[in-house]
Amino acid sequence: MDPTFLIILVIALGAMFLMSNRTRKAQREQLSFRDNLQPGQEVMTGSGMYGVVVDVDGDVVTLESTPGNRSRWLKAAIARLETPPVAAPDEAEDADEVEDAEWRDEPGAVPPGRIDVPDDLSSLQPPRDGDRDDEGPGTTKK
Repeated sequence: MDPTFLIILVIALGAMFLMSNRTRKAQREQLSFRDNLQPGQEVMTGSGMYGVVVDVDGDVVTLESTPGNRSRWLKAAIARLETPPVAAPDEAEDADEVEDAEWRDEPGAVPPGRIDVPDDLSSLQPPRDGDRDDEGPGTTKK
């Protein structure tokens, strides 16, 4: 028997073992996550629906997607735990007020996050020598 074939076979079996080991670890983590679901957590289902866990009863999870709109899901359908992407509305308004106060003190200042766009062409730089508008691709110079 050829030793090269045996080496390739051992490498292939080792790779398959490592890949299956990682898959089993990910499956165990998902099961642990689903078993520890608590009311009040925001989750996303496998189909992409976001909701807040209202009740967990065995393998059934009740989610509230909008106030008063509840639906029942299998635990296996819950894909992952979500964290709110933005700050609470009260905190966001306070931050805007602080930023507004800082930039208003300077004359001609632009609010943060906004771009100052001129309303006329007077602030643009004049064309340099050799840059002419009537010379485009396909035109030849005389």
